[in-house]
Amino acid sequence: MKTTLDISDPLLEQVKAIALRDGVTLRALVEQGLRKVVAERKAKPKPFKLKDASVGTPGAASNYEQMSWEAKRELMYEGRGA
Repeated sequence: MKTTLDISDPLLEQVKAIALRDGVTLRALVEQGLRKVVAERKAKPKPFKLKDASVGTPGAASNYEQMSWEAKRELMYEGRGA
């Protein structure tokens, strides 16, 4: 398939020089580069990483950990008429 690309002059000159040095066509070099990009992006998608949204000092004991469920519930509903 034929297509038209706008490539900056300095980059095109570098690519032409590499193609000439390596004895390959400009088309072959462009295809090789595109195949490499496709393979790299297809190979390993970035795994999802959940942002750390923890609060407080890691490993530090919280006052709420020692409270009973009833005491926690009272704090949650404090001032709400329950």
